Amino acid sequence: MKNLFLRLLLVLGLFSATMASVRAEDLGAVKGRMSKRLATLDSWKSQGVIGENNRGLVELRGANAEAGDVVTAENRDREAVYAALAQQTGSTAETVARARAKQIAAGSAAGVWLQRENGDWYKK
Repeated sequence: MKNLFLRLLLVLGLFSATMASVRAEDLGAVKGRMSKRLATLDSWKSQGVIGENNRGLVELRGANAEAGDVVTAENRDREAVYAALAQQTGSTAETVARARAKQIAAGSAAGVWLQRENGDWYKK
């Protein structure tokens, strides 16, 4: 019985280590995809095609199918990063995302559309 318990602990430990490794690799892939999109997102922000909302996500500001696909992919990746950070810090993904939205707004270039906490949009 004791031997079975030790084997079970070993298997669970290996499984946990494997899952942590997979998550790290996944986050690395997420960050790589986000890095590849950065120049495109910055260009569209400067053109007013997209803006940064108050939930740490990019939002389409007009009809643009290509931008819509990129916005969807970017937001999916941002949500994955926010969830991972929340898990690491014992917070919630929403709290992490809203804090990140404030950081993004503070560092945004002039002319970028941003959303205030109350939902109003403004151009920086």
